[in-house]
Amino acid sequence: MNPEITIDEALAVIKRGAEELLIEAELVAKLKEGRPLRVKAGFDPTAPDLHLGHTVVLTKLRQLQDLGHKIMFLIGDFTGMIGDPTGKNTTRPPLTAEQVQQNARTYTEQVYKILDPEKTEICFNSKWLSELGAAGMLKLAASTTVARMLERDDFKKRFAEHQPIAIHEFMYPLMQGYDSVALQADIELGGTDQKFNLLMGRALQEQAGQKPQCVIMMPLLEGLDGVNKMSKSLGNYIGIAEPASEIFGKVMSISDTLMWRYYELVSTKSLAEIAALKAQVAEGRNPRDVKIELAMELVARFHDQAAADAALADFQARFQKNAIPDEMPEVTVAVGAEGLAIGNVLKEADLVASTSEALRMIQQGGVKVDGEKVDDKALKLVAGATVVLQVGKRKFARVTLA
Repeated sequence: MNPEITIDEALAVIKRGAEELLIEAELVAKLKEGRPLRVKAGFDPTAPDLHLGHTVVLTKLRQLQDLGHKIMFLIGDFTGMIGDPTGKNTTRPPLTAEQVQQNARTYTEQVYKILDPEKTEICFNSKWLSELGAAGMLKLAASTTVARMLERDDFKKRFAEHQPIAIHEFMYPLMQGYDSVALQADIELGGTDQKFNLLMGRALQEQAGQKPQCVIMMPLLEGLDGVNKMSKSLGNYIGIAEPASEIFGKVMSISDTLMWRYYELVSTKSLAEIAALKAQVAEGRNPRDVKIELAMELVARFHDQAAADAALADFQARFQKNAIPDEMPEVTVAVGAEGLAIGNVLKEADLVASTSEALRMIQQGGVKVDGEKVDDKALKLVAGATVVLQVGKRKFARVTLA
């Protein structure tokens, strides 16, 4: 642990943005030992790309890394072939070994955009789980009961609704917990939806005669819509491997309120720096300028500073030269899962009196979405973003698509 940082200062960094810390007194005792703590976070390589929601935990890992602790980035190449049933109402199809390995390779490339590669240990849980064998797995299964497993919310719900639960799904939290035993973790990080699995690690460590790990649970980051959890399936995500201009533009599309949430959870700025930015906005600074700082920071992290500068120049060329005003009506339009035609959106946003007027304005080249002229009368806008709509030279609205 960095000797220049007090325990109170370290705790403030650790607790920043965290939903829950278990158990704080135990963590203080570990910090007082003055040694680098072994910090574990596990990721199943179930998808090849990471998005900003994944970086909530990664950013916390980097903060702990900067405090001087040992980061163990665990790739669940063994458990990934089971699939974490957390939050699912059906049995997940297992991935093949080839899919797991391919996804794992892209993970290691992407995590180093946030973590220091020289201070990060990449672990694969197949190393110890493969060695357990049938006898070891049976012993592991004997460490808890079916009743205990059915306390987990998703299992409980599926059981009550007579949805099938495969026996191998019960093994997932046990194997995740065993990972903590194998790595002798002092701390494990995960999302709030991982609480059962994280606590299983504590239980198995105690059974193995180890001091139980402390658990830091991070919130699930809202997506661009500000409502639902960031998810590729919902289309409300910012992929960290996306082009710089895409990342920049998506950050600029979030609401001013959501911006502060992103600052707290994924920015590397200190709490004091964020508080100073809030004070500046309260005193009259344009929130757009503060959002630009966030967009620049994230693009520079996932690409580089030159890409961030280019993305800013592109944004300014597209928007500021089009004289989009700072102040405009803000409305929410329900577009539904299938999306809503641009003409209807314009009418719902009170930018036109009728859809026929909207279609006429599109034909005349007088409709823009985020500064881009609309040529397609059949264009549909889908939920999960906030866009600036313009009709003619003087009618503007910032529309949240829900």
